[in-house]
Parts: sequence; C-alpha cells; structure tokens
Amino acid sequence: MPAEIAEHAAEHASHAAEGLTLHAPVLFHVGSIPVSNSILVSWIVTLVIIFMVRAAAGKVQLVPAGIQNFFEFMIETLYETLEGIMGAHLTRKTFWFFASVFLFILFANWLSLVPLIGNLTVVPEGGGQPVGMLRAVNSDLSMPLAIASLYGILWLYWSMTEVGPIGFLKHIFGVKGGVEGALKWALVPIFFAVGLIEVISILFRQVSLPLRLYGNIFAGENLLEAMTHLGLSFHGPAKVLGLLLPLPFYFLEILVAFVQALVFMLLTAVFTGMMCQHEEEAH
Repeated sequence: MPAEIAEHAAEHASHAAEGLTLHAPVLFHVGSIPVSNSILVSWIVTLVIIFMVRAAAGKVQLVPAGIQNFFEFMIETLYETLEGIMGAHLTRKTFWFFASVFLFILFANWLSLVPLIGNLTVVPEGGGQPVGMLRAVNSDLSMPLAIASLYGILWLYWSMTEVGPIGFLKHIFGVKGGVEGALKWALVPIFFAVGLIEVISILFRQVSLPLRLYGNIFAGENLLEAMTHLGLSFHGPAKVLGLLLPLPFYFLEILVAFVQALVFMLLTAVFTGMMCQHEEEAH
C-alpha cells in the first residue's frame, strides 16, 4: 500500500503543481475596473454577511434563538475580548472595524471550503482557457493588502485623535520608565535609536499582517487541491483511502480559517491598544 501511494504521488505531481496561480484571473470588467474571481467572491461574502445580519436583527427576540443567538454570542465574545485588550473607551470607538474584519475574513475563508466551489469554471472575458469562477478571497494578496492598508490608515487616525501628535512622538521616541534628571537626557539618544527601530517595525507590520493571512490561505488551498487530485487518482483497494485522504486536511483548514481571522483581529487590536491607550488605562 505505501508503495502504491508513493507511485500515485509521483505520477500526479503535475496536478499538484497546477494549484492556484499567484495572480487571480480577471473574469470581466465593470467599465475600466477589472473584476477577478477573488473580487467576485468578496462580493458574495459581503452579501452573505449582510443577509445573515439582517436575518438575525430582523425579528429580535427577548430570548435569542437560532441565528440571532449565534450572532449575539459572537458579538458579545468579540466585544469582551477586545475590551480586555484595548479598554472600554477604545473598544467603543473601534469595535465596528475589528468585528467587521473578523467576520469578513472568517466567512471568506470558510466559503472557500464549501465542497465543489472550486470546480466551477468560466471562460474569461476575451476568451482563452477556462478559469475558476470562484477563488478564496484571501488567497489573492490584493485583499489582505487592502485590509492591512485600511487598518494602517485607521491606526494612524486613532493614534492622532487619542494621544495627539506630541503624544504619538513621545510614545515612539520618548524616554520610558519614568526616568528623570540628568539620566533622562543621557538616555535620549538611545531611546531615539529605539524609536527609529519601532518606526521600521510599524512599517514592516503593513507587510507581515497581509503576508501571514495570504500565505496560510494560499498554501491551504493548494494543499487541499493537491490532496484531492492525489486521492482521486487511486484505483482498486486504495480507492476508499483516496477518497478519505483530503478529509484530515479539510478539517485542518476549517480550523486554520478561524485561527487566521482571530489572529488578524487580535494583532491589529493589540497594536492599536499599545499606541492609543492613555498611560492610566495601560496601568
């Protein structure tokens, strides 16, 4: 059996290499704006979230049940988690963004795991070879970059409105630890150099955040496709094993999809809390 599996793995290595392309193919144009298969899925995800939220809030019951209970539990859990990280004031101000990001990334990741969704093909505008009509939103680097860029703008806005320009500069370049007197001035060059390093880390954050999300989802999609192709190639007694081969990876990706949405939200919340919390709130 191991020899047969190894033989099929080598025979169908080319199928594994035919996974997702780095660039999402363009399906059509809306005016001069190209619409790729990942953008199409992002529209579908947005409509699904709107529909579910409307269904949950349409007939609010005193004792929640069904979809209302699901959303109330999720929102309350998210709010309490963020409040523990950023404090009550900052959470009230920023919750709309972090909750939206979490829900969008989670539903986008899970939608890509719906069986057979990757088998739908369409001929792109202008002809050519058929391409996948739907693609996992976050397996296209454009969407994680867009979310991270939006967060970067909001982070700067929240920082300026909460601590002000002077507080912003003092947080990055100021001497920490309550040091006073001559020692404080002696440490100024050191903390200024540390501040420059922090500026670099803030800029690098705009790269690491989207790449972490993109890399995990892109790799997971290709892994599932490779395992599916490999499993379907089995014959004889190994056919049952081939059909079951993708299942462990499928359930793993369901977990990874949730973890990546949670990690993205928590990291951005921590970065915001570290910059925007006033000193008394931080203590």
